[in-house]
Amino acid sequence: MTRKVLITSLMTVALMFVAAAQAQVKFGVKAGINLTDMKFNSAVLKADNRTGFFAGPTVKFSLPIVGLNVDLSALYDQREVKVEEETLTSKNIMVPLNLRYSIGLGSKAAIFLFAGPQFGFNLSDDKDLKENMDEWRWKESSFSFNVGGGITIKQVELFANYNVVIGKTGEFDIKDTVDALAEGTARANAWQLGLAFFF
Repeated sequence: MTRKVLITSLMTVALMFVAAAQAQVKFGVKAGINLTDMKFNSAVLKADNRTGFFAGPTVKFSLPIVGLNVDLSALYDQREVKVEEETLTSKNIMVPLNLRYSIGLGSKAAIFLFAGPQFGFNLSDDKDLKENMDEWRWKESSFSFNVGGGITIKQVELFANYNVVIGKTGEFDIKDTVDALAEGTARANAWQLGLAFFF
């Protein structure tokens, strides 16, 4: 799974750079905060979501169609959630690829909507847990989808979006009884608020 996602990501990046030969390209940096929205497939567990952050380089391609752009980023993304008195920390390299549509508000500003896939590559270690969970195991890779919008003022963009994980982020064991174990899964969706600056 990891190899397939990596190959897909590299091919996407290569295609974007080929397209860049016929499009206007802007490089920048992107950073922001996220609030993890952890979803368990078990009603036994409750999550206390916490704020994390993301940061990294980004590039924006203006397509030949008026108002359409594509942005591609490589972000270090950290998310936290408290479960059964334990804190789980997710560390990933996220590669979002968003298609954007902008509407001009004069010569210096615009509002935009965006959506697109995001590939994640796990940097976190598994964790032994206390209470009624035995072990938390992170997935090596993840696939998610972004939907959001924002505003551009000259070289600065302010944006907000919701990141929905497709599939699962991790797995865990639940101690149903003294001797019995049952497996569970979870998804770490996130609300995100960020700022981008293009050179």
